[in-house]
Amino acid sequence: MALIVQKYGGTSVANTERIKAVAERVVNTAKEGNNVVVVVSAMAGETDKLIGLAHQISSNPNEREMDMLLSSGERVTSALTAIAVEALGHKALALTGRQAGIITDTVHTKARIERISGERIKKAIDEGYIVVIAGFQGVTEGETEVTTLGRGGSDLSAVAIAAAVNADLCEIYTDVDGVYTTDPNIVPEATKLLRISYEEMLELASLGAKVLQTRSVEFAMKYNVPVVVRSSFNYNQGTLVVEEDKDMENVVVSGIAYDKNQTKITIVNVPDKPGIAAKLFDAIASANLVVDMIVQNISSDGKSADISFTVPKTDSKKALDVTEAVAGELGAERVDKREDISKVSVVGVGMRTHSGVASRMFKTLADHNINIMMISTSEIKVSCVIDLKYTELAVRVLHEAFGLNG
Repeated sequence: MALIVQKYGGTSVANTERIKAVAERVVNTAKEGNNVVVVVSAMAGETDKLIGLAHQISSNPNEREMDMLLSSGERVTSALTAIAVEALGHKALALTGRQAGIITDTVHTKARIERISGERIKKAIDEGYIVVIAGFQGVTEGETEVTTLGRGGSDLSAVAIAAAVNADLCEIYTDVDGVYTTDPNIVPEATKLLRISYEEMLELASLGAKVLQTRSVEFAMKYNVPVVVRSSFNYNQGTLVVEEDKDMENVVVSGIAYDKNQTKITIVNVPDKPGIAAKLFDAIASANLVVDMIVQNISSDGKSADISFTVPKTDSKKALDVTEAVAGELGAERVDKREDISKVSVVGVGMRTHSGVASRMFKTLADHNINIMMISTSEIKVSCVIDLKYTELAVRVLHEAFGLNG
């Protein structure tokens, strides 16, 4: 008997008919002799609806109250899913994040999981229940405050719960049937990967691929939780996300990712002296903002510099406010912001043992007159910031250049 954690995203539970279909899949999994824990997101569109209601009242709603508001979406879905499972003749128990023992830090709207007790979940499993847990949420130590885990947080809930209860497998059900070499909506020739390493999936997730939330992949890699990405709309084989093996290194590039949710902020003509960058990014970090790419350009006389960095568009106003506040103290000329940008990336563990990936990427973009504004690299990825209008073209030509067309 295996213990399987199944997570269902918003499109999978978009309405009562979809919830009934999910309940049938869950019960069938149990009938095959497995213990099942289910993690659900809010119904499709519900979180955005709640955010919209809040912004009708206030342009800057309190983050603590937003957590109280947004956590309700998953609670509704978990209860409805448990009711649907029971209607099929199987015992079910719906739990909130607090009831499931998910303890987080105190950062509202983007909390991090500190631990999961899991005792109530295990007890319910032993008593024969299918446990249905509201994803995306937890509670601070002492159960004093409700918190949410940020966009895509239900993925993180599922993987963390799988680790806490020593599950044999964590299945992430969404509206796509696996991880593809790139977005099939842009490149119809994109092919589904049957296996991908944690590191590759982490890079793809952090670079804009929306199949899995970044922190969920980090958690899976840290605790070695096998994850399968599958569609809840069919029974096709999904993509297994596991530890890297030798065969994976034979493939130089596994996928092309893109991210249009990027803003570039530049602090212009700041004095070039020790401590300037430290002061700027200390202020950014203190505001709980996550910076992606950073580039510093020194003037020809060596007396001043421009420092550019990228953040998600959702954080652009906050990042701009913080940067402008620091700019005056640093003696900068001004602060610029650009939102008409995107990031395209090539990813593959095979880059560790194969050379020439960066040069091929740069040449391909140059051949199509696509200018590169910023570059970032790691052992298994190369990323470039480009004009937003060239995103789809860049993805298509890179996909072909690295031999990924089906």
